[in-house]
Formats: sequence, C-alpha cells, structure tokens
Amino acid sequence: MSTTTPQTADAPDEALVRLAEAHGVATDFWDFTGAHRAVPAATIRAVLHALGVSAETDDAVAHALADVDDEPWRSALPASLVLRTGSSHELQVHVPDGTPVSVQVRTEDGWRFDLPQLDVWVDPRTVDGVRMGCATFRIPGDLPLGWHEVIAEVGGPDPRTERCALAVTPDRLPEPQLATGRGWGFMAQLYSVRSRSSWGVGDLADLAELTSLFGELGADFLLINPLHAAEPVGHMTPSPYLPVSRRFVNPLYVRPEDIRETAYLSGPQRALVEWAADEVRPAADDPGPIDRDAAWSAKRQALEVIYAAPRSRARQRALDAFRKEQGAGLEDFALWCALTEKYENSEWPDALQDVGSPAVFRARRELADRIDFYVWLQWVADDQLARAQAVAREAGMGLGVMHDLAVGVHPSGADAWSMRSIFAQGMGVGAPPDMYNQQGQNWSQPPWRPDALARTGYAPLRDMARTVLRHAGALRIDHILGLFRLWWIPDGASAADGTYVRYDHEAMVGVLLLEAHRAGAVVIGEDLGTVEPWVRGYLTERGVLGTSVLWFEKDEDGRPILPQEYRRLVLATVNTHDLPPTAGYLAEEHVDLRERLGLLTEPVPKVRLEARRERERMLERLEEQHLLPADPTERQIVEALHAYVVRTPSVLVGVSLTDAVGERRAQNQPGTDQEYPNWKLPLADGAERAVLVEDLPGSARLLSLVAAIRSELGEADRLA
Repeated sequence: MSTTTPQTADAPDEALVRLAEAHGVATDFWDFTGAHRAVPAATIRAVLHALGVSAETDDAVAHALADVDDEPWRSALPASLVLRTGSSHELQVHVPDGTPVSVQVRTEDGWRFDLPQLDVWVDPRTVDGVRMGCATFRIPGDLPLGWHEVIAEVGGPDPRTERCALAVTPDRLPEPQLATGRGWGFMAQLYSVRSRSSWGVGDLADLAELTSLFGELGADFLLINPLHAAEPVGHMTPSPYLPVSRRFVNPLYVRPEDIRETAYLSGPQRALVEWAADEVRPAADDPGPIDRDAAWSAKRQALEVIYAAPRSRARQRALDAFRKEQGAGLEDFALWCALTEKYENSEWPDALQDVGSPAVFRARRELADRIDFYVWLQWVADDQLARAQAVAREAGMGLGVMHDLAVGVHPSGADAWSMRSIFAQGMGVGAPPDMYNQQGQNWSQPPWRPDALARTGYAPLRDMARTVLRHAGALRIDHILGLFRLWWIPDGASAADGTYVRYDHEAMVGVLLLEAHRAGAVVIGEDLGTVEPWVRGYLTERGVLGTSVLWFEKDEDGRPILPQEYRRLVLATVNTHDLPPTAGYLAEEHVDLRERLGLLTEPVPKVRLEARRERERMLERLEEQHLLPADPTERQIVEALHAYVVRTPSVLVGVSLTDAVGERRAQNQPGTDQEYPNWKLPLADGAERAVLVEDLPGSARLLSLVAAIRSELGEADRLA
C-alpha cells in the first residue's frame, strides 16, 4: 500500500514546480517502499542552478519560465537532431518573420540535398523585441544511418548560416547472432584474475588467455569490469566505476612484454623491464588486497623504457593513424595526464583549469613529449585489446569480449576537466535509498547536463561509445536508467536529499545504438533497481537487452519467480558484483558484512531472518525443479542455481568466475569507501587461496559448473 509524505515548509510552489518540470527536474518521486515523496524546494533550486537556470527568487522563477517558451525561437535550428531510420520528421526553422530561408542536409559522405518546405502555418512570436516566424521543412525517412548535418541559409538584410548535427539511428538492434540462438559466458573482474606472468594485477594478456580457455569450454562471451582510465600518477582509485575518463583505457592493463618493440630492446634495456616485473610478480600468490599503485609503479618504469625504443616506419605509421583517428579527445586526455604528472604534488594553477586557455595552449607545446608518451600508452593498450578480441573469436566465442561502461567519471578527472561545460557543477550522481542500500548512494560523479549534450550533438557520448566498442562484441551499460534519468545530489547533501533529472532517452539510446550497429555489437542495459514500467518495454523495443539477477527476481509474495517467467531479451545471472559470490550469499555473509560495517538501518535479527527466508524459498524452488539431490553440498546448490537460470528463456546467461572457483568474498560493498577493500580482492577459492589463470583449466569446480550449464543448455535445446 502506497503512502504520501506530508508537505514540508520547504515544499516548492506551483511556479517552481512548472519551471522544474520544464527542465526535466523531478519535484516528487516514489521510493522503494511505495511511498510518494516530495522533493524539497532547496534541492530543486540547486539542481536548476547547476543547469544554468536562476530560480533563487520568485521574480527569477517567473523570468526563467518565460525563457522556456522563448528559447527555441532564438535560433533557426534546434541544438541537434537524433532521428530513427524510416521515420520522416517535420523540422521547424525560426527566423525573423518574412525572412527567406532554405534548408539542406549534408550526409556524412558529402551528399547534399534540399529539404522541401511544407505549407504549415505557425503563429509568429515576439522574442526579445523581434517578431519571429516559423518555417516547416520535411526531413525524409530514407536517410542512411550515420552522422549528418542540417544547414539553414537565412536570407534578409542580415544573412547567416546555421548548422546542427543530425544523427540517423537504427530503429532496433538485431538480437545476438549466436549459433544456437542462446549464449552463455563468464563474468570476471579482470584486475583480480592474475597469472604468473602478469605484474601483480590481471591484464590484457590474461584477458586473451581467459577468452581462449572459455571459448574452448563453449562460452560465447567474457564480461569484464570497466577498463576505463585511472590516475596516471599518485594513488590510483581502485574502483573501475570511478574513472578519470570513460573513453580511454587504464594502461595498468597493458602487458609490457607483449609490446612488439620489447623484443628488440638491448640487453641492458631488457634487464630494466625484467627487474621492474620482478618487483611485483611474486604478488600473484597473495590472496590479500591488490596493490595497484605498486603494480603501476613497476609497470610504468618498464613502459618508459619501451616507449623510448625506436619504432619501425610501419609501426610509427600505425601510431600516427590511431592518433589522427582519436583526434582532439585523445590529445586532451594525454595533456591532462601530462599536467597531472607535472603537478603531482601540488595544485594546478588556476590558468590551467580552462582547457581553452592560453596557458593550456602553451602547456601543449611544453609537454609535447609527455603527451606523446600518454598517446602511445593508449595505442599499445588498443593493440592488445584488439588481440584479446581476435583470440576470443578464434576460440569460437559468438560475441567475445563484453565491455562494461561505468555510469560516470571522477569529478577531478580528465573528462571533467576537458569537457567542463558538459558537466553539471556542484552535483554528484547516486541513487536514492533502496532495500539493499538503505542510506542511499552517492557515487561522487558529476552528471552530464542534458542541454549541453544536445548542444554538442551528443559528441561526448558518441566518441566514448565508439572508442569503447572498437574491440568488443558486446557492451554492458551500468545503470542504463541513467540514459533516462539520474539521481542528482547537491554537494553537501545526503544521498537521500537528491532528485531525478530526466535526459532525452530517445537521443541517448539512439546514439548508442548507432555506434553499436557500426561495431556489430550487442548492447545490454543493467536495468536493476527502481524502474518505471515503460522503460524496460522501450529498451526491448530498441533491441537493448535487459538484466535479470536471480536473487532479485521475485513475485509479489517474495518467492523466486519461475524460470519461464523471466524475460527473454536479457542477460540473466545468479548474482552481481555488488553482492558476495553465491557461496558467500548462501551463508548470509552479505548480512554479516553490512552489520559489521554499520550499514543496516533495520534490526539485524530482522534482516537476517529475511535473508534466511530468501534462501529457503530459493531452495524450495530448486527442489520443485528437481535440480537438487538429497542433502546437497554447497557446490551442488551453486550448480543448481545456475541450471535454474539456464532454464529461463533468457538469450544470454552469465556465470561469475568467482562462483566457478568457490570464492566467498564480495568484490564491492556499496555504501563504503575505506571500510572495505572494494575492487581490490584477487580471485581466490573458498579457502582464500589465490586462483591464477594457469589454475583454471584444471579447476574441478569450474569444469563441473561448466558441465552442468552445458548439460542444462543441451536439455533446453532438446525440449525447444
């Protein structure tokens, strides 16, 4: 039964509510308990301010409301257009009343044609003292997919040309093209899966080995954690979900020995590389927290040596081509890295805070060699990513590497610096309280401004997706609801004192689909949590797969839903990286951990009783499906849970590598920072012994789980 919270003294008035709604800012919402909650006026004003809208006084609100209606008439063309293929569009062009105007489309391959003007009457409007008219043109529905441009030639006494980006996107992505129509694969935190040859942290050479092994076992994909860039010097943020850039790669994952120039180093140079590796390789057998800083310090020493070695003309040409292709975004990222290195132990001068300042221009020249180094790092990482994906496909994987895209970026990182105008200042992104995080979450990431994205023609989203998808068969988007709305939290406020801000999901999803289509990749959206009912239907309509996690799929009585009740177009899994591995979850270690860390807002006995009831109900379901023997072992229960998921109609099934080796420790505990070693634990078995890449082919537990999955898949195919 839903309830409504009472109005407070800080409740927004009608005018503020209308202004907020006009800018996509929610003034109320339904929480996870079903209660209807009003957003305080102070939160609404802070969010509007971050969107560049003044709402501090009643007069400011009234002025801003009038501006909402006038703003579209101030430009001939909209900020940008994102359309679906096959659908025509009526484009309104605003010019001084009576002024002649013609409109063309220029496609990305250079083809130009005039748009026909329609006989549509729109009443003129006086804006800023000028009487403005509106001419309507038709954009045809048969434009090719791609990034095009609309050009308006405005005549009259003050002739001018205006332009806006036009993206024509797929109406729908096709379903995964797999031999049997369904596919399964592994999920792993790459940094945690080390080999005896890696440098204290799992890397791209290990990724290639994993895809080779898993492909041989019949897997179609390997989903890995985001490989986004982290700090180049100083302390490296452990969380792969708080990167300095979502577009570029963390060179921590580069394997130095696999860079071609390493083979041609002189003896002394080669010794420097080996000595650096010797500093961190022994850590592979240590089940304790991974030391990224030590691994990167050693690896960086070696990479500096290799970078200084000469490259052949062909290799240099390949590097130059990569640099040209990645363009200004790569140059800005490399410059940020060079500046971060230069000012490692001090504050940046104020003049360097603006990427377009004269001081930054001078820094590009002064730090040219260091910029070259950081560009080179991205190139060698890209080369090793390409190799990993090639190995995956050669091993028979239907999709290969499935990358993960984080929600946002570090507030002091490269993206936030180089694209400052795109980000809302004074805001963080997070989530309101829910049953698993009852205090809410603040991920400390600045959100993109919806209006700024439109003004850039969604170039930041396009460029990021294009780069991440270069060597991928699939892309998982963490918290895909962020393409629809994000929970904005004003700086200094608690996670519970935020509100939702809406985005143009039609444009955001369309841009991602266009880039995925061009890469031939599948898109999976992590659509867990509080989801408006229509959102999942919309994503399914566009061919974006959803996400189903066994422990979260329950009916109204709290019982696990039956396998046949799962959605078909999803990636279905038993667990997620924000929960302990299945062995730990069955043992209620998620309750123990949250109690120990003081994260529970309900009495511990109540939470523990609910966890026990959840486990019992799940075991009952497994028994109903005849998946459990009498007195099952932990391993047999884990296998039965995975068989249960395989019995669903879901087109993709994911298996956590931690479940396959018996690991019990959670990789991440939401709501914590220093209290728990988030994103630092290496892969280990149930006795906390390190499990290396070399150990996996002979792992009896892993092979048994794979056999159970393949047997169930074969039975499902037979019955189908």
